[in-house]
Amino acid sequence: MKKTKEEKMPKRILKGKIIKNKTDKTVIVDVESTYMHKKYKKYLKKNKKYAVHDENNLGKVGDLVEIIESKPISKTKKFILLNDEKKSVKASK
Repeated sequence: MKKTKEEKMPKRILKGKIIKNKTDKTVIVDVESTYMHKKYKKYLKKNKKYAVHDENNLGKVGDLVEIIESKPISKTKKFILLNDEKKSVKASK
């Protein structure tokens, strides 16, 4: 049975904070998630860093952004910068 275009898997959209923007067209975004421990029923935080494609080099350190999953751009980049939610504190001063 073949999948049609309407039956594709939805792409993940994650929210995170830019922590590095040194390289050209790439930013590193830290995404924080919470989960419950199975045995102790305590909520824990888990951080994961993603290399994100930023075509126009718009991201600044400290910006809160949304990223969306895409086809692989390079060995490590599999997400694209979707939009800026809030500008960084450093940029406004």
